[in-house]
Amino acid sequence: MIRRGQDFESSVQVERSAVADMPAPSHLRRLPFAQRLTCTVAEACEATGLGRTKIYELIGDGRVTTTTVGRRRLVIVQSLLALVGVDTIPADTGQVRSSS
Repeated sequence: MIRRGQDFESSVQVERSAVADMPAPSHLRRLPFAQRLTCTVAEACEATGLGRTKIYELIGDGRVTTTTVGRRRLVIVQSLLALVGVDTIPADTGQVRSSS
């Protein structure tokens, strides 16, 4: 049986707070969703509010575009934005507008 003493708990607290103060590495920072090239099917479901079955139906109908890398299916974000009627403004402004 391993017992954790108060010293162990306090050292973990120190390590956690030191890590929290450090900026995230560049590979862990996320682009805004509209600026990403691809996303997973699960992320597409979360972003659109649609279920997995509906996303796959839209993929089958050709309304949502995907690509596969190895065995992984990635959804093209621009096809999702077009599906819900969102046009992106050039990347230098970083703004998104809705098409009416």
